[in-house]
Amino acid sequence: MKYDITIIGGGIVGLATALKLKETKPDLKIALLEKENKLAQHQTGNNSGVIHAGVYYKPGSLKALNCREGYRQLIDFCDKEGIKYDLCGKLIVATREEELPRLENLWERGQQNGLTEMKKIVDGQIKEYEPHATGLAALFVPYTGIIDYSEVSQKYAEIFTQRYGGEIYLNTKVSDIELNRTEATVISEKGHFSSKVIINTAGLYSDKIASLVQKKLNVRIIPFRGEYAELTEEKSYLVKNLIYPVPDPGFPFLGVHFTRMINGGIEAGPNAVWAFKREGYKKSSFRPDEFWESMAWPGFRKVMRQYWKTGLGEYYRSYNKKALVKALQRLVPDVQEKDIKSGGAGVRAQACDRNGGLIDDFLFVEDQFTLNVLNAPSPAATASLAIGETIAKKAVARFN
Repeated sequence: MKYDITIIGGGIVGLATALKLKETKPDLKIALLEKENKLAQHQTGNNSGVIHAGVYYKPGSLKALNCREGYRQLIDFCDKEGIKYDLCGKLIVATREEELPRLENLWERGQQNGLTEMKKIVDGQIKEYEPHATGLAALFVPYTGIIDYSEVSQKYAEIFTQRYGGEIYLNTKVSDIELNRTEATVISEKGHFSSKVIINTAGLYSDKIASLVQKKLNVRIIPFRGEYAELTEEKSYLVKNLIYPVPDPGFPFLGVHFTRMINGGIEAGPNAVWAFKREGYKKSSFRPDEFWESMAWPGFRKVMRQYWKTGLGEYYRSYNKKALVKALQRLVPDVQEKDIKSGGAGVRAQACDRNGGLIDDFLFVEDQFTLNVLNAPSPAATASLAIGETIAKKAVARFN
């Protein structure tokens, strides 16, 4: 089958890219391939549903730029298409003295990223925003919101196919990519897809897809599982909206926090533990070849040596409910063990370079025929339309 562009991966970034390509150049013939029987089943479908404002990201970084532009486009898109969201705001709370300088740094980053309506909150004012939270100081970020990204993804797909005539192939797992002088051919269970450009947005398997063409890839996807708890319905009043800690700048995860969900309920967590399988959503999930692939990567071995204490703490909270509750009580002291129950889990596709760097920013790797998205961490869902627009411009330029 002949196409202009073949997209591999039916998560929110792949779908946003497909939509932006059609908006930019409607006459392009585009196929999107997804190995599952439904779209948005992995990182997108297990997302906590937060609309991020951009307070955490280094000014000028791809994360910061795409988050702010993506935020604007997402809100406009939801208003136009009737998708429910709530800009309820988020409280970032410092509970220890050593966190106060980092909280000030977040304030400065937020200002540089255009979040001029943020507010500094002293300890006596925290309860005006979250009556059951406690801390030494806080930032209130009014831009932050909640949404269902699976619903957003389905709307992207609907517009791509029904309005623009794009084609989506489900149950289509890619096994190889063959190249010749003028085009690339994706080999799949559903047939061969030949095109001038392949866009790889395969998330947890994006490095695997990229390595079909690039034999000396310098990054590897390491899966980290985030396990959520939920507050019981009786204790959901303890959290009004979103309560976050001040993150550790040396670790690319935000720490356990509370999130009100758009469809009801309060999530608590997640922790962040190395998953022994790329799609390992359970503690018991294990796939030997993927386990040893991670272990064999020299960069990940360096990460393990550097963060072994932090990692052990994350595993401890994973298996010890008391430890998780203790971490949550730093933000909301009234939470007790009986107040939380097991929730869902997601797996983050974290790119790790050969030297032990956990890639913090978005990472794009290109060659003659492929555009590979090899790191799209949070806020990728918020920024999906901006990321899709960036990729679409790169792809369309190849036709000009």
